[in-house]
Amino acid sequence: MLVNLVDGCVQAKNVAPGSAMWTLDGDRTVRTTVVDVTAVKARTAVDVVTDHMTFTVSPDLLLATPDGWAQAADAAGKTVAWTYAKKLCRERLAIWPGYEFGYFVGATCADGTVGKNYVSLVVNEEHFAARYAKALTACMGLPARLEAVSRPSGYLKRDLAGFRVRVVSSYLADALRHYVGGDAHHMRQRFPRVVLRDLETFEGFLDGYIEGDGCNLKHGQGRMIVSANVPFLVELAQVIGARFTPSKRGGASQLYVSNRWVDRGTFAPEHHPLDPPESSWINVHEVRPRP
Repeated sequence: MLVNLVDGCVQAKNVAPGSAMWTLDGDRTVRTTVVDVTAVKARTAVDVVTDHMTFTVSPDLLLATPDGWAQAADAAGKTVAWTYAKKLCRERLAIWPGYEFGYFVGATCADGTVGKNYVSLVVNEEHFAARYAKALTACMGLPARLEAVSRPSGYLKRDLAGFRVRVVSSYLADALRHYVGGDAHHMRQRFPRVVLRDLETFEGFLDGYIEGDGCNLKHGQGRMIVSANVPFLVELAQVIGARFTPSKRGGASQLYVSNRWVDRGTFAPEHHPLDPPESSWINVHEVRPRP
């Protein structure tokens, strides 16, 4: 059986006391230290067939299930805790809440792209990209820089100059997907309630989101958000105590954000984890005795 040590995979028989290995603590991946290794001869083994892989273990190996520990021989039909082995050695970020965190999340929800292992923002305005990069570094500790790029414009039928900020981090990408309900597509993402931690963080979110999907109104009494993601706007409107009526013609809807929305007293802080869950539950379809 292969064991995931911090330094890489090794066979269980080669693990020594004092070795650092990965384990799950709830939905978080953490390091632990091996204090003892005991060898027991086993005459039989079983193949455990799951949604993602098949692995071979002794029948009495304990697997974590929602109802407690279960022996591998009895795991058929149960769900067991699991995590991607390839993600064990990735860098885990120290995420700092506050205004910069809120701004980064808001700007990403408006104009960002969340890939499998990267996060990027491509915009026309240099000041927007610079502010995004600064916020990203402040709340995540990742170095971020601006790149001059060009991108095609379907309306003007020519390339336009722009600026890109891009960082590679599967941990950050997973965190952002978790914040918006699992799908970071702009039309399907949910309102990220993680930004409701405190008023400072939420103010940063509003500034970042409106920088991308909104504008300041000429009379100076508020700002306007324009988006076709109606469920997102419905939740946001409830937070700021605003009236919101989706566009009856379809397409983009508008949400007015008054400069005095805080005076309505509708903001209620909520605590949500900043770090993404690193484990999930998978189904065990079959347990086969090894010949």
